[in-house]
Amino acid sequence: MGRQEKKRRGPTWDAGEVRALRRHLGLSQRGLSEELGTRQQTISEWETGQYRPRGTSARLLTLVAERAGFRYEVGQGAEGQEGTV
Repeated sequence: MGRQEKKRRGPTWDAGEVRALRRHLGLSQRGLSEELGTRQQTISEWETGQYRPRGTSARLLTLVAERAGFRYEVGQGAEGQEGTV
């Protein structure tokens, strides 16, 4: 039998957290989109809750938040634990 590895999951981001991070950074939707290398429309979709950041985008938001000293609530991760970053 092969060893099964757990896929590591980071924090989840909701619409309010994305908006709060952007405001903390003092950026417009366009400014944040340029920083992340994505479309302004994508930021808008995240902030309205139409879509949630996932994968690399969610990880990048987490790194930006940590480096900016932004405190946010961590969503349900792989272990089902909540906390604050």
